[in-house]
Amino acid sequence: MRKPSQKEDEKVADLTPMLDVVFILLIFFIVTATFIKESGIEVNRPDTKTAEMKKTVSLLVAVGPDSSIWIDKKKVDIRNVRPIMERLHAENPKGGLVIQADSESKVEKVLAIMDAARAIGITQVAIASEQK
Repeated sequence: MRKPSQKEDEKVADLTPMLDVVFILLIFFIVTATFIKESGIEVNRPDTKTAEMKKTVSLLVAVGPDSSIWIDKKKVDIRNVRPIMERLHAENPKGGLVIQADSESKVEKVLAIMDAARAIGITQVAIASEQK
């Protein structure tokens, strides 16, 4: 008669299937996560009755009450707006531009942003507002 050895008594659970499931869940959550674009400054948008939701937005530019321009949570000089918009538009050419202009901001900054958008070929330009 033979005595059972130490190796026969130990039972080890195989963790490979569990790791596969965890990896698949991680991939699922990464792919399905929604990414919210923010401009980097809180803007007091004007009220309007004809506001519509835009579904595809690749560029979000904010103009603050002091007429400062914000793109991707960074304050941007007016001379750098066009190159930054070109780079971001190249990443998603199907999306449009949304300008979040504060009600206290100057119209000249908004028009400069719109001119830069037209110069690089963005035809879908919208100005964000609050629905009344």
